This record gives sequence, C-alpha cells and structure tokens, in this order.
Amino acid sequence: MEQFVVGIDVGGQTTKIGVVDARGDVLSQVVIRSDIYGADAAAYLDALAEAVKKCIAQAGKEGQIRGIGVGAPNGNYYTGTVAFAPNLAWAAKESVEFAKLLSERMDGIPVSLTNDANAAAVGEMTYGAARGMKNFIMITLGTGVGSGIVINGQVVYGHDGFAGELGHTTAVRNNGRQCNCGKQGCLEAYCSAIGVARTAREWLEMSVEPSLLRECDTISSKDVYDAAKQGDALALRVFEYTGNLLGRSCADFVAFSAPEAIVFFGGLARSKEFLNAPIEKALNDNVLPIWKNKVKIVYSQLKESDAAILGASALAWEL
Repeated sequence: MEQFVVGIDVGGQTTKIGVVDARGDVLSQVVIRSDIYGADAAAYLDALAEAVKKCIAQAGKEGQIRGIGVGAPNGNYYTGTVAFAPNLAWAAKESVEFAKLLSERMDGIPVSLTNDANAAAVGEMTYGAARGMKNFIMITLGTGVGSGIVINGQVVYGHDGFAGELGHTTAVRNNGRQCNCGKQGCLEAYCSAIGVARTAREWLEMSVEPSLLRECDTISSKDVYDAAKQGDALALRVFEYTGNLLGRSCADFVAFSAPEAIVFFGGLARSKEFLNAPIEKALNDNVLPIWKNKVKIVYSQLKESDAAILGASALAWEL
C-alpha cells in the first residue's frame, strides 16, 4: 500500500497542514489559527489534531499516513518540544512536549519536529531555489525572523537543538527596540513584518511628512508595501532601511558559514522589489573582499505555504 506523510508549518498567526506523497505533491491543505488559544497549549493541540484528521480525510488517505513532520518556532529536533517561543502564546513561557502530545492525539502516528525555518530550508533544498546547494542560509521573513543554516548538505542543530536563531542576533546595539524574546535590538524587531509596520508608525509619529500611510487606521507591512507600490516616499524609505539592516546582518552570517546563497522566504519576502537592492548593497559593503559579490541573494520559488510543509514532511519520511 502506498504511504503518505503530513507536513505541518506552525506560524505565529496561522498553522498550515498538508498531506504529501512520495513525489512531493501536496494533495490537500488545511489552515487553522495559531494565535487564538492564549496560553492553552492543550486547546491548540486539540484543534491541530482535528485539523490534521480533516486534512487526511480530504486527501482520502486514512490509514495510509506513515508519519507527521512539524516545523515550529523554537521547535527542537532532538527533544520534540516547542520551548519559550515568543510569538506563540501557548509556548511562550514553558516547554511543550509537542511531538509526544500530538502523536497521542493522532492515535500513535509518529511525529518528528524541527524549527520552522529549518523545515523551510529542507523544503527549499529539496524542491525549490536551493536545489543542488549544499551550503546556504534560509531566512524566513514573517511574523518573526527565522533562519535555517545548511552546511555540507546538513541542517545545523547545535548541541541542544536550537542553533540558527539569527533573528535574535543584535541588529541595533544602541537603544534598540525591545524584542518579544526579552532582548533589545534583535533583527526580528526590525525586519519582520511586525518590525516593518512599527518602523512606519514610528516615522509617521516623528514627522509631518505627507504619506498614504496616514490614511490607514492600523498600519501593517502590507499597507507599507501597497504605499511603496504607489511611490510613497516614506514607505520606500522604510523598505530601504529594512533592507539595509538585513544586508548588514547577512554580511555577519556570511562570515561564519560562507554560504553559496542566502534564500529569503515568507510573506515579507514578497516585497523583494523594494528590499533586494538595499540588501545586496549592504551585504557587499560589509563583507570581507573574499566574499564581495560572491554570495547570491535568492527568493523562494515555492508557494508560500509549500516550502515549510514540504520541508516538515521530509522529517516524516525518516520515521
């Protein structure tokens, strides 16, 4: 009997679930909210298990699921836990035995877990823009800033399973913004979708400059993108500032792993027409001459949900 796996991408706002076959085709998808359960991990896991069962039923693959792979913020490949994830209220202040608890709710189907950005990196290496690459860094630009580091074809987990938290390296050292992780000045506080919206709001408050963004009740990163598309000067400067910070940080990342490429993925990466030039300039202005104009900046070729789902699903084939 042919077997199938389930890939799950847990994000700060939504969780995407897909049933995947051995060719890497996503046969069915279901999306649920990740952010409506407060600190109640059990309630979230109950809802997730029901959604997984629904997704399996939609694909008509009941009884044929080999395993479940999950990519989640602060997901630990070694322990199967999601621990102290600042963008997940139900795991922000504790360690949740995610893999074990989900497996129990799925009648014993085995579950493997990793960091969400690591899952996206595996998906991109197998099916997307990083095919054929053995050394690259995946940067996910969404609610937060995640990363997956691949060296010699292997995801770097470190001794404790938490390696690769590049979003929580310091991008602004003097009077940096408070990050949800508890630190100040983190890259995530500036270069996530939330960070871009915050930059726009702060700059509007500090000036009387005309801007289309003044017409928005609450400003989102999409609002900034839409304004930039219409040539709004302030919105364009927000992206230039964001890209500059990203490029400078990427220069630091290049120094420790000498990647062939840096791959950007996630909702904010769709703004590449405004981010790419400042990222490339800041990167090449800040690397050693041996890497200048050598590291490629590329963007995911997969549908936004598919890279993380496919990457997570790859874990399940190993179960």
